[in-house]
Amino acid sequence: MEQKDFEKIYEQYKQQSEGQSRMEAGQSIPEGKEEFVAVKKNNDGDIIGFKTSTGRVLDYITALDEAKSGNIANVDVFHKYGRDIIRSEPDGIKENNLSELPEF
Repeated sequence: MEQKDFEKIYEQYKQQSEGQSRMEAGQSIPEGKEEFVAVKKNNDGDIIGFKTSTGRVLDYITALDEAKSGNIANVDVFHKYGRDIIRSEPDGIKENNLSELPEF
């Protein structure tokens, strides 16, 4: 029986999907939508504010409302821990996660 290199196969799969993710993430933002480009964190490291691609600065509640309305690209809102939470769309690219964005 042939011995498969599961690690090698998985690494090839990840590299292929990462390339596809970067290509998809690089596509233009739909017209009329903004994206988050920077975050403000509190002393505990929690994100408490966002700066958008048009320069607007939003508190967390306003950002939630904008994201729920579909005005912000590349983010999802989900309900966990008894509250709504903003997160970046899972695309396999660590660098564009909200927690990785520069602080303002």
